[in-house]
Amino acid sequence: MTLQYILELAGTYFFAVSGAVAVQDKDQDWFGAAFTGFITAIGGGSLRDILLGSYPLVWIDDVLLIYAIIAGVATTFLFFRVIAKLRRTFLLFDSLGIAFFTILGLEKALSLGVTAEIAVIMGMFTGVMGGVIRDTLTNEMPVIFRKEVYATACLSGAGMYLTLKYFGVERSPNMLICIALVVAIRLLAVRFKLSLPTLK
Repeated sequence: MTLQYILELAGTYFFAVSGAVAVQDKDQDWFGAAFTGFITAIGGGSLRDILLGSYPLVWIDDVLLIYAIIAGVATTFLFFRVIAKLRRTFLLFDSLGIAFFTILGLEKALSLGVTAEIAVIMGMFTGVMGGVIRDTLTNEMPVIFRKEVYATACLSGAGMYLTLKYFGVERSPNMLICIALVVAIRLLAVRFKLSLPTLK
């Protein structure tokens, strides 16, 4: 089992948790929470594969991804009271999800022969679109449209990956470094209330 595959399972798990937790205070039942977790976990990767013409979609081709989603939803159900009380837990799971999926989406795009610029965009799409769908389903303004550093963190991580790859950094440490970068940018931006300039 390669590092890339482990990260893909982990990212799927984390996004499933973030999606299931997002329904708190929305008066949804367990099925609604599970469905939101499922859509959050597969949304970004599915969009990427559709845009790149890669079939079958990754979660259809690999049942272990479905098990990772089930594990994420089950974790939420079993420890919901603990997770729901810790607002930072949702932020952490979401940050890990976008970080893993950004780098994995970038790699998938590169493996299909697209240009570096398109690969970066596909990495960002993979990272953020699951969250966009999650927020839409829970009737929230998607994080990407709020005054927060979200997609920018994904773009930074994807750009760093290509830079380190150009300078010969090996694949596994490169992936870990760039995942850590995305998480760090996201968490620091929230901690210190950093944001990009708004249009006025």
